[in-house]
Amino acid sequence: MTMDHAFEPSPPVHPAPATREQFLASDDKDMLRAARDLTKGLGEAKPVLYWPDMLLSAALGYGAMAGAILTESVPLAVVLGLVSSLALYRALMFIHELTHIHRDALPGFRFTWNLLVGIPLLTPSFMYEGVHTLHHKRTQYGTVEDPEYLPLALMKPWSLPVFVLIALLAPVGFLLRYGVLVPLGVIVPPIRKLVWERASALMINPEFRRKPPEGVMKARVFWQELGGFVWAWTLLLSTQILGWRPLLIALAIVSLTAVLNQLRTLVAHLWENEGEPMTVTAQFLDSVNVPPPGLAAEIWAPVGLRYHALHHLMPSMPYHDLPEAHRRLKRELGENSTYDGANHPGMAVLVARIAKSTMVSRD
Repeated sequence: MTMDHAFEPSPPVHPAPATREQFLASDDKDMLRAARDLTKGLGEAKPVLYWPDMLLSAALGYGAMAGAILTESVPLAVVLGLVSSLALYRALMFIHELTHIHRDALPGFRFTWNLLVGIPLLTPSFMYEGVHTLHHKRTQYGTVEDPEYLPLALMKPWSLPVFVLIALLAPVGFLLRYGVLVPLGVIVPPIRKLVWERASALMINPEFRRKPPEGVMKARVFWQELGGFVWAWTLLLSTQILGWRPLLIALAIVSLTAVLNQLRTLVAHLWENEGEPMTVTAQFLDSVNVPPPGLAAEIWAPVGLRYHALHHLMPSMPYHDLPEAHRRLKRELGENSTYDGANHPGMAVLVARIAKSTMVSRD
């Protein structure tokens, strides 16, 4: 060793990244305090951002869908179908915001979204409102009472492709629900009860049973289901005038949207909990951020969903404030902090991690 090398400073030693297992019993209170203190001044939903974003996404989605139906060029139809699917996907993801923003924050936004997006796509807001918030309850996250959690990383390898591809059937399932099961449920109460408990929420946990609606939600469910029934039959009857081609193209576009959302859901968490209640920090580390510089996540996880772990720390933070909240926390807490433990590079890495976990024998 030369004298020059002898006096060179040693490279800095960084601590190992935080893991979920470290915080199963107690929280990282410093991180939780930082999340509270560093995000002061953020958190107000801005109509000037919400309205144009949602309206332009919906307009682009429906416009491109019309182009895909009307064109005789197959390649152009495919391109327009892809554009339509991505734009409608972004418009649809505002259902997540509707669940968390204060009821007085955006007057008229919920009604307009349901009229333009929720009912036309047969996914009105009641299918998320009153359900998604259970996923954020500290004692219910990752348990059998969580409608949006399955321990996918602990299941068999074949479960992952089945989980994603079953979403292809979502549009047909929605048509069946609103066009057939809703009117049948009016006549036969047991069918109504079954449909409400098992087919009235955007859930992935087959063990979850939805409780009857109460208060203001009862009125919302009535008019949204009525709108869904009318629209479902409008679509079906249109085939007698326009033929089946327009409806089949529209269903294919919405199927692609559903699969994209299911892929996003697949990598929204690490899915490593076996059903026990978890601390807030453990829930955070079981969730996923895919922050910049990559741009792809803004397409497959739009409207703030690329910051899904951060969202679990601050569920009421509007989507447009999440990037700034992330920058502040990342800058303050640094590399290999607990906060950094929920930041991941992209979808492919996450899918590979979950798939690898399914291949570990647990017999």
